[in-house]
Amino acid sequence: MYPNLYYVFKDWFGVEWKPLSFLNTFGFMVAMGFIAAAIAISSELKRKEKLGLLFPREEYITVGKSASFLDLLVNFITGFLFGYKLIGLFFNKPADISPQTYIFSTEGNLAAGLILGVGLAGLKWWEKNKQKLKEPEQRVLRIWPHDRVGDIVVISLVFGIIGAKLFDNFENWDDFVAHPVERIFSAGGLTFYGGLIVAAIAICVYAYKKNIRMVHLVDAIAPAMLIAYAVGRIGCQVSGDGDWGIYNSAYITDVNSGKAVLAKPGQYEAQLEKYKTYFLDGDRKSASLAEVPHKNIIAPSFLPVWMLAYSFPQNVNKDGIKIASLTEEHDRALPVPVFPTAFYETIISTFLFLILWSVRKRIRIAGMMTGLYLLVNGMERFMIEKIRVNNQIHVLGFKLSQAELISICLMVAGAVIIFYLSAMKPKKA
Repeated sequence: MYPNLYYVFKDWFGVEWKPLSFLNTFGFMVAMGFIAAAIAISSELKRKEKLGLLFPREEYITVGKSASFLDLLVNFITGFLFGYKLIGLFFNKPADISPQTYIFSTEGNLAAGLILGVGLAGLKWWEKNKQKLKEPEQRVLRIWPHDRVGDIVVISLVFGIIGAKLFDNFENWDDFVAHPVERIFSAGGLTFYGGLIVAAIAICVYAYKKNIRMVHLVDAIAPAMLIAYAVGRIGCQVSGDGDWGIYNSAYITDVNSGKAVLAKPGQYEAQLEKYKTYFLDGDRKSASLAEVPHKNIIAPSFLPVWMLAYSFPQNVNKDGIKIASLTEEHDRALPVPVFPTAFYETIISTFLFLILWSVRKRIRIAGMMTGLYLLVNGMERFMIEKIRVNNQIHVLGFKLSQAELISICLMVAGAVIIFYLSAMKPKKA
């Protein structure tokens, strides 16, 4: 496992650069997911612009003005925060606290913060002064929708994280009430559908304000969401962020190596008993050992065992039992291997993206791509939830997880959109 980039460089290149421990692999792959989405969205928006479906908007800007106090203040604060925290992280962080804890503490490098803050403010003043005119002028810019992809990605990132945190804390309300600050600022605890819903609302508001035809924008974003999700799930898999499935009782974890080994008769039950405190009192606690969620499936000979039973050794959450052979910070593995659902979702979401991307040019009805995305995304997540562990809620006599309930709503919405648009097509013709 690679909880952060320090472990990546240590394993791949044999170097031990401790400052890299600040960069979690989960966050890095999420960033890569947003970049992949930005490329796909930009490409699709340009295609729709050439077809005459999207148009530019004229906006007025004032050029030749000197830097305002607000410009200088914003740049100073930005530079100060980066210098105070990031430089401090590399040179001032105590060895006994994690990078995330340090980032959200009051500790930092004051001198580096002041130097970088003054430097960025000075750079802004110099840049504005170089472009200064005797009389500031107003100019007209034609901005196409694809020019706004950067804004769209930033909006989706910020509101996606906010939504993911809100929905996760709602799903785990008791833990949130007990530890509100800890849960808000923790690196984990993100619910995908919460991020999707809140980010979608924010992007629609942005599109409305910028006079972008919303149906074509959403159609362009739909397939990109699948590839972004697939790449982001790679981060879940390689870091072991806790987003995994139920236990595979055909295997147990070897305490010396942290690897999954085939269980002999009675070994699974013995493992539950041996580590019953973990199973009954941990984050994924069960009411009794008999109720620990599991399936017994032996990996076929042509597949690696980890594809069906993975113990997530050295996971970023430090979850599980200690691996006897390790003395590093991340030295834990799950006592019983689980189904690596993040890996499954990466494969399925990539496959679905390729399908939607390949048929996008043949779809002539605006909104149909959005309907297809909602349908296949809901189906994918609903199926995966069958081998994942989440808090259950009671809905009309059924016990469903939050993700299952939202998946059903997305499938219904997607099916309704597809049916409605298909029925309307002959009338338009």
